[in-house]
Amino acid sequence: MTSLFRSAYLLTACSAVALLAPVSAQEADEDTITVVGIRQAYQGDFDPLEVPQAELTLDAEVLRNANALDLNDALDLSASVARQNNFGGLWNAFALRGFVGDANLPSNYLVNGFNAGRGFAGPRDLAGIESVEVLKGPRAALLGRGEPGGTINLVTKRPTFDPESEIRLSAGSFDTYRADADVDLVVADNIGLRLVGFYEDAESFRDTIETTKLGVYPSVAVQLTPRSKVVYDLEYTDQEVPFDRGVVAVENELGVIPIETFLGEPGNGPMDAEVIGHQFELQTDFSSNWSGLFGVNYRDTSLEGFDTAATLSGSRQFLFVDGENMSRERRFRDYDATYFVVRGEIAGEFSTGNLEHRILIGADMDEFENDQVFLRARGGGIQDGESPTDPTVAERLQVINIFDPVYGQFDLPTPSPLTDRMETQESVGIFIQDQISLTDRLDIRIGARYDDFSSKLNNRAADSVTEVSDTRVSPQFGIVYQVTDAVSLYAAYGENFRPLSGGLDPNTSVSTEAGVKFELRDGALVGTATVFLVEQENISTVDENFNATAIGEAQSTGFEFDLNGEIKEGLDLWFSYAYVDAQTENDFNDPDFGVTISAGQRLLNIPEHQLAVQLVKDFAVHGLPLRVGGGVTHVGDRLGQFGDFFGQGLGDFELPAYTVARAFAEYDLTEAVSLRADVDNLFDEEYYSNSYSQLWVEPGAPRNFRVSASFKF
Repeated sequence: MTSLFRSAYLLTACSAVALLAPVSAQEADEDTITVVGIRQAYQGDFDPLEVPQAELTLDAEVLRNANALDLNDALDLSASVARQNNFGGLWNAFALRGFVGDANLPSNYLVNGFNAGRGFAGPRDLAGIESVEVLKGPRAALLGRGEPGGTINLVTKRPTFDPESEIRLSAGSFDTYRADADVDLVVADNIGLRLVGFYEDAESFRDTIETTKLGVYPSVAVQLTPRSKVVYDLEYTDQEVPFDRGVVAVENELGVIPIETFLGEPGNGPMDAEVIGHQFELQTDFSSNWSGLFGVNYRDTSLEGFDTAATLSGSRQFLFVDGENMSRERRFRDYDATYFVVRGEIAGEFSTGNLEHRILIGADMDEFENDQVFLRARGGGIQDGESPTDPTVAERLQVINIFDPVYGQFDLPTPSPLTDRMETQESVGIFIQDQISLTDRLDIRIGARYDDFSSKLNNRAADSVTEVSDTRVSPQFGIVYQVTDAVSLYAAYGENFRPLSGGLDPNTSVSTEAGVKFELRDGALVGTATVFLVEQENISTVDENFNATAIGEAQSTGFEFDLNGEIKEGLDLWFSYAYVDAQTENDFNDPDFGVTISAGQRLLNIPEHQLAVQLVKDFAVHGLPLRVGGGVTHVGDRLGQFGDFFGQGLGDFELPAYTVARAFAEYDLTEAVSLRADVDNLFDEEYYSNSYSQLWVEPGAPRNFRVSASFKF
């Protein structure tokens, strides 16, 4: 353990002792101090109108109304979030306010305030998730080392001590079968147990694709005293998902082959993604005004398997020669990652003269180990006179006809070593935030975080080691004025950073936003309108000699409007719209393909306009509830590939805009049994959700159905 981690360990241990320490007799009135639930880390205790940043919470009811079963489905409800290249369906990738993190890693997200998105656990299922929080704007002043556009936090299902359990069975299009269980138990007066899990077996609209998924998420809550509670969460998921890079565009044109066409090799079998994670949290109320929160998280993830996909090397790609035969390469990945986080914080309220303070002070440390072994087999370049119909050439380049694919016509080649490396990132942070009430209606928020971080990259293939370390201070400032009890105006400023691999200087950003928050119908309907500006520097790129550097700059400006709640009795509305203008600010070289990206270039997979709307109406039939509803998602056109790196001279490749609709009906046969039917992509729109290049384009699913039965007890 490094000296940095020894210091962090002592710091967090002291925090834990402080949490458990007895309070004074004056403060220890156990008749009035009770713990009703675990607070979310890093957030403090604020009414939404008091927070000088935009936030959006997708609660369990909203997620169920949308039939959201995985994180991608949930994030589609926030127009501020855009889908990104998802690594052949193997992880979650998204951009918030136009910016995405490392394209070679899953997008980072939090679980109960812990960093958890890093690693290779496969796409996140929503079994075991109570709500999804979209925390917009820079959060580095508290969270540290985050993404410039904002943070996604998942809140898990935990014992409620007011149990209601449910089993849900469903079947749908493409031979999809799923079972969910959520059992909430009271083991003793002070011990609650919640057992959540799911199993899914599904084929796909994509030829030959079949997935199996299993997840188990138990949690235990123990009320130690009227002032203290401890919670333990276990996360275990095992997924077998074939690697699928989607379809291709020919001469920048989509739709030349059916969206069902799979262009890989079924003989590779599925990729296997697995995660086992542990979370431990202790919350103690010192008094009615002061509380502490201490937590530990450990998460171990792995991803392993083969795939065959289109080669992105123009000199090897026959598809650019005849528009029919595609050259491919075979790859093997063995990725492992561990993430260890410890944190402690104290939140409280006090006065200095006429000023009221709500303060949050804490520290955390984390260690992320990323172990990657990557092998590849691909043929050499196309020589003059070579033809894809020549069996020898076709086998060398693993050619497949995109209009009439024949699988297994060649022996699968054995990949050779390409990448073999271990990167370890360590960091310790100390943070403070104080929200000061200057008057009954005017608050200011000031805060800062100090981070000491280091990175060590052991390139085992090249027998080299690169180390880098740095310190950063991330400030924040916000102001919020409550015009009335139902309307507030706010503005915020924050700085952000994210370490980069390979010994590069950190990616940095500055963000400002201003907006109005309001409540209608006595808080039943809430809304936020925001304008924002985010500027990034030190984006990872390459110089003219293709050496890694960090000189890229980009900017994102936009407007967001969110409105959700009950617009009248029995009628719920969800509305989210975003306009995002995200583009490069200087000329630089793309690190993946070596092409020059000019200033003013749109960023990949970022639509200017995005909209999500959902309406749900409650009825009563024979005295029992009937709920019907529907939703519409609109995504504008997006850049689908950086530059003309294939040298075709065809200009930008773009993904077309699309609009998809869904509908559902749910009826309670009894108080314990309900039936539900869902239709997604109601009008059978053909669309493409994201891409990495014109050879790796992910199509969306056609019209599909799902029926389910729920049993409560």
